Amino acid sequence: METGAIRVDGVSRRFRVHAREIRTLKDLFVERGRPQGTDVWALRDVTLDVEPGEAVGFIGRNGSGKTTLLRVVAGIIKPTTGRIRTAGRIGSLLELGAGFHPDFTGRENVFLNGAIQGLRRADIRERFDEIVAFAEIEHAIDRPVRTYSSGMTMRLGFAIAAFLDADILLLDEVFAVGDEAFQRKCFARIHQFKDGGGTIVLVSHDAAAVQRLCNRAVLLDRGRVTFDGSTREATARYQSALADEVDPAEREAGLREWGSREATIESATLVGEEGAERLQFLSGEPFALEVGVHVRDALPPPRLQLELRDDDGVLVAGEAVSLGELGWSVGNGARRVRFDVPELPLADGRFHLRLGLTDDTGEHLYHQLDDALVFVVYPGGEQRGVVRFAGDWALEAKETTP
Repeated sequence: METGAIRVDGVSRRFRVHAREIRTLKDLFVERGRPQGTDVWALRDVTLDVEPGEAVGFIGRNGSGKTTLLRVVAGIIKPTTGRIRTAGRIGSLLELGAGFHPDFTGRENVFLNGAIQGLRRADIRERFDEIVAFAEIEHAIDRPVRTYSSGMTMRLGFAIAAFLDADILLLDEVFAVGDEAFQRKCFARIHQFKDGGGTIVLVSHDAAAVQRLCNRAVLLDRGRVTFDGSTREATARYQSALADEVDPAEREAGLREWGSREATIESATLVGEEGAERLQFLSGEPFALEVGVHVRDALPPPRLQLELRDDDGVLVAGEAVSLGELGWSVGNGARRVRFDVPELPLADGRFHLRLGLTDDTGEHLYHQLDDALVFVVYPGGEQRGVVRFAGDWALEAKETTP
């Protein structure tokens, strides 16, 4: 096998689940003679090859076996049946803070993780400054990891996995935590690793991230491979499986787009009064939302839904309109829809715009974009808070006494 190759041959993995966890010796004797638990098959006869230098995404619903397969490839757990072969050093970031000792400092954990991956202390020392600089935790490198925020822990874990001369990089939901600046750094580093001939296997619910990094994706369902091919086709099949769910559980893990896709949102832009595209506005100024919609032939006019939320996910406003009421007829194909707001009723903050297309009943989801747009509003005067309190002040006439 060439360095960087992965071979998965007929792999299945079984877990035994007990209704009541056995913690003590007493529990062991009490449970004797009772049912021995239920077998759950997380993987079923999975066979696939990943070639050196290839970037492959594993996608699927929660419980489909993605993370289990990644852990089997990493050697963390053994398959019940089948065989896994890998060639080269594996770097992995499979869980936030995995492999970190909370009472050790960041410095000590860098050396501990490097040693676990089979590196000499001299090799780790050579990369140490580069790791710390990427993670941007110079000020906290000698503090215990238990004092780190989740973002700091993620940055350090990713830096260790990406900078320790691995041939294969395994990543599980690495973009679910961290700000946009960190995510851009991650993408840049992963592309650098990929351009250098490294093999990447990525698990993510973020279809955009998978499409950006991987030319090939493997769709898993209940532990079985149901599709292995182009990333676009795999993500379309995955999103279609969620078409009738308003709030799928995968949202918590970074899912941002799903639906059956008979109708799709092709674009979304915010424009100012001058007509230029913008993502920053002053409170009270006019602005407009323009949405590009594509509908398959013979499909009835869909319903466009809009939700505005703040950075904490709190619903600020909602709106829905049937495109049929706007004059959309069957066979319109692709059109743009415009929503004009004469005075922006927001005062101050960062806001997230969610867009959705459904059938006219609202029960069947064609397309959902959770973060279609993110924009910022600045106060235009003395406004504070989220909502702009618009109105006119007046002083009432003084009452006269007889």
